[in-house]
Amino acid sequence: MAKTLITCDCAGTQSIDAEALSQASGLEVRKPCTALCTAQLDKAQAALETGDAVFCCTQETRTFEELAESLSLAAPPTLDLRDRAGWSDDSAPKTPKMAALIAEAMLPPTPDKTVDVISEGLCLILGPADVTLPAAEQLKDHLGVTVLLDNADDVPDTREFDAIVGKLRRAKGAFAGFDLVIDALQQPDPTGRGAFTLSEPRDGAVSQCDIILDLRGTTPLFPAPEKREGYLRADPAHPPSVAAAVMAASHMLGTFEKTLFVKTEPLLCAHSRAEQTGCTRCLDLCPTGAIVSAGDHVEIDPMVCAGCGACSAACPSGAISYDAPPVDATMMRVQTLAKAYLDAGGSAPKLLVHDAHGGEMVRLSARFGRGLPADVIPMEMSAIGAFGHAEIIAGLAAGFAHVSLLPGPGADRAALNTEIAYATAIAGEGKIGLIDTPDPDAMSDALYTLSAPSPVATPVRPMGTRRQITRQAARALHPQTDQIALPDGAPYGAVLVDTDACTLCLSCVSLCPSGALGDNEDKPQLRFQEDACLQCGLCANVCPEDAITYEPRLDLTDAALRQDVLNEEEPFPCVECGALFGSKSAIDRITEKLSDHAMFAGDKLRMIQMCDTCRINAQYHSTDNPFQGADRPRVRTTDDYLSKRRDH
Repeated sequence: MAKTLITCDCAGTQSIDAEALSQASGLEVRKPCTALCTAQLDKAQAALETGDAVFCCTQETRTFEELAESLSLAAPPTLDLRDRAGWSDDSAPKTPKMAALIAEAMLPPTPDKTVDVISEGLCLILGPADVTLPAAEQLKDHLGVTVLLDNADDVPDTREFDAIVGKLRRAKGAFAGFDLVIDALQQPDPTGRGAFTLSEPRDGAVSQCDIILDLRGTTPLFPAPEKREGYLRADPAHPPSVAAAVMAASHMLGTFEKTLFVKTEPLLCAHSRAEQTGCTRCLDLCPTGAIVSAGDHVEIDPMVCAGCGACSAACPSGAISYDAPPVDATMMRVQTLAKAYLDAGGSAPKLLVHDAHGGEMVRLSARFGRGLPADVIPMEMSAIGAFGHAEIIAGLAAGFAHVSLLPGPGADRAALNTEIAYATAIAGEGKIGLIDTPDPDAMSDALYTLSAPSPVATPVRPMGTRRQITRQAARALHPQTDQIALPDGAPYGAVLVDTDACTLCLSCVSLCPSGALGDNEDKPQLRFQEDACLQCGLCANVCPEDAITYEPRLDLTDAALRQDVLNEEEPFPCVECGALFGSKSAIDRITEKLSDHAMFAGDKLRMIQMCDTCRINAQYHSTDNPFQGADRPRVRTTDDYLSKRRDH
């Protein structure tokens, strides 16, 4: 069903050309109201009753939802045009930008995949007794509380919550699934008169809990502790922080939805083969330790994963891809924004990618500062780390003149800088930037003073995997370029083989996870398809002759799509039947090395120069045939048994 946009100029503080916007968006756009959320609430009610209204104001979402509820109607969708486009010091027309934001909002939603997590409210409190015991008193009526104390003298004489003595050796897991190991564990015995007695210390005690409230004020139990759900930390010397942590813990009881941020394809993973380590990009980046090695591939603990998205942006093969939202949905958003802006008559748009923190900066800048320039289109991501070099290049190829990333406090700057470096090497200087500031005014100033080269003359919107999109987008950006040099560590490039050292053992072929390296069944030959190479390092690590090195680059010619011969040799003919097998240099080298070996004296050395079939025949007919066993025993017959009786 077609949507009707309900607009409001917010007491005349923004200008909306309803007719031009309707023509650009292809939707019905009502004449702007002036006070839709207050004096003109009747118009909002009338719009709700049509069932197809989209309210272009997110600030008053609660107002419209309450109105819909009072009318027993479904809550209407809302769209922010005012803060992202309308409120701006830029006098240029806003219609192209508004049309782009509307087109993006009309894309089909991609609901997150979730799993239910059940917390029974089992809470472990760590820290000094003067802080943990009052916290336990506050939580005992809401959660199942256990306080882990260092000193036996601190154990209280109460059974309203549990207090134990010991040292926490290890904790792993996440919300509703923490596993604990405690040493020197002593538990109180409540029986008898007088103070509680404690059990004998016991090491290696195993327990579980749903929540950990860490009030020690020392080194956190987990990497990136702020990203570990169910793990709450507070400085014991700062009562407001302790109170906030206690309040947060009190609400962690019941059933919760855990978003599954990424999906994996283990068969595509280039982490390891034959106990040789290759790609470790995701392992090196994961801030929470959710990714671990699992043999030939990596595994991700979905309960620990915080959804930063860096692994998806860095994965060269697509074995890990962000799924909240999916990568293809993000690509579609980027391309839709660019196309709608250009179709509405705009030119040279700039893309501002930000997270929720950046969204608040945009709103503050709009209300109290200069707002965004008319040619800067904001795009909010749930995890800005998932916006890697492929997405950046796709945006530039779709028609954006510049792409800026605005990370929030929790973003991994190092990972973003790496992806920006790859994108800059592919796209060229001056087209990509990082705005790293928490100040909305500084953000606006940076965008107003931003200058960028002209956008691509003929925009393209490729589809496929991130690698395929990157290649096609790069070709659109550089139609006259054959090859682009990339920084070390880039996931694109060539395999270089020292033909003097290579023996064509083809170990690299058998372990190549992407099929970039291949052989030839008819003759000794090493073939290579550059487009498929992940630069994972496996072939170099497994090569016994250290004959393989890498050249990070992006070949934009069709040559990257075909298999080229890196090394080949003359095959060796079997000295018995003449069948071709192996390489002549390898057979000659082995023959030379074993010519003086005692085990290969006489005709045995000649067997090295035979194919498999002839070698087996020669061994079978030799005097010391390794296949020959002792004579088989004669089968006993009835006559044998009868003759034995006659003899007796």
